[in-house]
Amino acid sequence: MAATVLNLMFASCSVDRYIPEGRHMLTDVKVMCDEDEVMKTYMLGDYVTQNTNTKWFGAKVPLKIYALSGTDTTKNICHFFRKLGEAPVLYDSLKAQKTMGDIKQVLGNAGYMKASVDEIKIEKGKKVKVLYNVHPNERYTIRHIQRTVEDEGLRHFITVEDTARSLLKRGNPFDVNTLNAERNRIASYLRNNGYYKFNKEDVRFSADTARNSTEVDILVKVKLHQGDGRTAATSHKRYTIGSVNFLADVNSADALVDSLQYNGYNFLYQDHLHFRKRLLISNTMIRPGNLYNDSYFKRTYTNFTRLPAISFSSINITERPGTDTIDCNIIVNHAKPHSFGFDVEATNSAGDLGAAISTSYQNKNLFKGSETFTFKIRGAYEAITGLEGYDGNNYVELGAEATLGFPAFLLPYVKREWGTLHHASSEIALQYNMQNRPEFQRRVLTAAWRYKWSSKSQHIQHRFDLLEVNYVYMPWISKTFKEQYLDSLGKTNAILKYNYENLLITKLGYTYSFNSLGAREQTFGKNAYTVRFNIETSGNVLNALTHLANGKRNSNGQYTFCGIAFAQYVRGDFEYSKSIRIDINNSVAFHGALGIAYPYGNSNQLPFEKRYFAGGANSVRGWSVRSLGPGKYNGRDKGINFLNQSGDIKLDLSLEYRTKLFWKFSGAAFVDAGNIWTIREYKDQPGGEFHFNTFLEQIAVSYGIGLRMDANFFIVRFDAGMKAINPAYTGREHYPITHPNFDRDFAFHFAVGMPF
Repeated sequence: MAATVLNLMFASCSVDRYIPEGRHMLTDVKVMCDEDEVMKTYMLGDYVTQNTNTKWFGAKVPLKIYALSGTDTTKNICHFFRKLGEAPVLYDSLKAQKTMGDIKQVLGNAGYMKASVDEIKIEKGKKVKVLYNVHPNERYTIRHIQRTVEDEGLRHFITVEDTARSLLKRGNPFDVNTLNAERNRIASYLRNNGYYKFNKEDVRFSADTARNSTEVDILVKVKLHQGDGRTAATSHKRYTIGSVNFLADVNSADALVDSLQYNGYNFLYQDHLHFRKRLLISNTMIRPGNLYNDSYFKRTYTNFTRLPAISFSSINITERPGTDTIDCNIIVNHAKPHSFGFDVEATNSAGDLGAAISTSYQNKNLFKGSETFTFKIRGAYEAITGLEGYDGNNYVELGAEATLGFPAFLLPYVKREWGTLHHASSEIALQYNMQNRPEFQRRVLTAAWRYKWSSKSQHIQHRFDLLEVNYVYMPWISKTFKEQYLDSLGKTNAILKYNYENLLITKLGYTYSFNSLGAREQTFGKNAYTVRFNIETSGNVLNALTHLANGKRNSNGQYTFCGIAFAQYVRGDFEYSKSIRIDINNSVAFHGALGIAYPYGNSNQLPFEKRYFAGGANSVRGWSVRSLGPGKYNGRDKGINFLNQSGDIKLDLSLEYRTKLFWKFSGAAFVDAGNIWTIREYKDQPGGEFHFNTFLEQIAVSYGIGLRMDANFFIVRFDAGMKAINPAYTGREHYPITHPNFDRDFAFHFAVGMPF
């Protein structure tokens, strides 16, 4: 009823009265092209200068809000609605001409020299629709390439050594963008081979087309060094690196400094040197006596910017007068090594609201090699409600974590230069967590050694967990909890019992991540995709050692190490996300994830920490966190569903339409599908086992809308989901989309960051 009233109110507010006489409101803009491939390749729709009013999920809601303002501008309500809404977009012929000119220029630069654009206007009353009909026509191609080099010293480089790398090939399309790329490539090639002062402007192109032909002859001309324009042109000099000087915390030329030499480098510093000399040398690719290489200078600067111990870095070059030698001054200033942090947060990890406090200390230069040491202490408290038969109702958690990161790949037989080139790092971590609940006490000790590195292009990220050991220790379990859930005849839960026993997990894993835009780029609202793959295993080495030592099994039939049972499993995860940009305000995103974990050998089931869960802010959003599955399982005992609603296989699929609303707010409409399953049949999870002939029927589906606020450094997200297909039920309740029940089918989620 409310929606009907709102629609009638909007419908009654015509926008025609806000359109001046003789003007037209732009209601639709389309770009059509004779060749679909040209349209997609050059994204011609992006060159439309004037678009229609903003749409929210396909409706011009801001325009409707503006129409509520009325025409009396003296009223405050008028100013309010006009500020909140959006005025009608009035057709502008100058902007239309600019759109056609930009499209023709883009296609002309791509070799479509005779491209044309027709503007078709369809007027109806005070409104107009515009269609830009694009005709690329025939594309020009390269017939012949000639290279002329005025500098004899460069002639061999350009006409002999470099021709195989050239981007210009006979028969290729004549493309101005390719010419610019070729100019940059030649300049980069020469600057990486000692020609420090070579400029891309020294490369000129001229093109000649024959009459009644679409073939082009190209002349590539490399000029002499032009200097400052007041002197005669000269041959290009090939420069050699002279001295390389590190100026560490030297803030002025008049400062009193100390100096020393090490491995051919000079170090100048005030008071004392805050860095190990090896750190600075290993992160520079500039070597005394080598030819100047522009890419090495850029990589050196990048290397220093990633070191947490350095707050500022720059490279200055000085030419020795009358010579072909240059000296380099690398300026580095140290960052404040010590920092402290303090956080207060709300928690609900035990099912009830509580609070947590954490404090941290960080040293960014522990051993003067930009090693990062972090120590964090966290404490949490929650008052648990709804428990009967237990002594106390408090949940207390205390934890401590220490990590030590090295800006290098600490592995034998791996050159330090390789680690620097790939931005490699190594990390040691030690963590202790203590949980005291009325039902049990739990201790977890974790130790890890891991490596991270990336590709030269920064599109690919690698992580290798050489070893991660988790020791789970249960010092105390309440008598009530044991009687009700662990040992009670007829009610013994195998999954629950397994996860309340002492356990050792020794993980070995590898993670591969790819971002088509680059590791640090956000794919939100862009044409981009990401891929992530992870595989990990546990217990294989311990299993082999216990067999070699003729180890004995415990009462549960498991081998033990130092008296502790160890987990043995393999787990693999794959994720793919794709973002498709529709226009500046709208995009569509897809996400798919598949995970499979298999316990074997010393384990009949997975540890709780390694099992899959469904539902929540980043899964099927019609369900609350950890409340879906496995399969068609419908939990009865709410006290232990957090364990029973877990599985060995997970499938997640999401399709989300995203639109810009106003200010920092964006909206989304989404459809999610997925579920979890178990590999084996467990009596405590009836209907949860995966079968190829039934799993499609057990896929849950939900739909909903979301609101996002971009707070610059992070995104705050609110999602509201409704169940559409519920595999836990049969009959009419299996399809709640046809008869939704808000109390039963609704789930609200608050999160930081995008779901994918």
